[in-house]
Amino acid sequence: MDETAQPLIQIEALTKVFYTDEIETHALSGVHLAIMRGDYVAMSGPSGCGKSTLLSIIGLLDTPTNGRYQLNSKPVENLSFAERSRIRNQEIGFIFQSFNLIGDLTVAENVELPLTYRSGMPAADRKRRVQESLERVGMAHRMRHYPSQLSGGQQQRVAVARALAGSPSILLADEPTGNLDSKNGEAVMELLSELHKEGATICMVTHDPRFARHADRQVHLFDGKVIAEGELSPEQLLQVQ
Repeated sequence: MDETAQPLIQIEALTKVFYTDEIETHALSGVHLAIMRGDYVAMSGPSGCGKSTLLSIIGLLDTPTNGRYQLNSKPVENLSFAERSRIRNQEIGFIFQSFNLIGDLTVAENVELPLTYRSGMPAADRKRRVQESLERVGMAHRMRHYPSQLSGGQQQRVAVARALAGSPSILLADEPTGNLDSKNGEAVMELLSELHKEGATICMVTHDPRFARHADRQVHLFDGKVIAEGELSPEQLLQVQ
């Protein structure tokens, strides 16, 4: 079978239960989701619906309580912490709402940092990847600046460059416009759309339907389940909940 026809991410009957003070919170309740190479998926839903928890599991930052998760046709739901860290560093690029840049590192050093954890990657390769990824997001001219010298929109572009530098299989974006004004938010969304056109696979969590429309697939979560896919009006969403 053609490898490109295999889902990059295959999730089946995924559940996540949090236990606090003898209270069970079912964050995910039997999620089924497939993401193909080249997809641009937006996950949306009300606060507490499980979308960020699902993104954390996809990004190997958390583990499911039950269910199956295959990344590149390999089961990853029960890997050790060290194995999850290794695969996360090689396969997944993260873009966070709060940028998560380190203040006392320059732009170039921030972008290079995840690459330093890859054993055997020569310094020259790291520098080349940093340069190329910063050029892709239009921030190569600020590579010697520090995050405090950049606007919020520029910091998020640097965060996108850091995610790109490792040539990941998928970019995961958790409310990437959440700390930006509408103009900078739209600029970051345009950047993600450009990366998608170049072949990037993207999975984004957003509460904003304007930004969800940038994706070619919209997945709606409610009470820990995927309840619908596609662009739906508020009235249609109420009908499937």
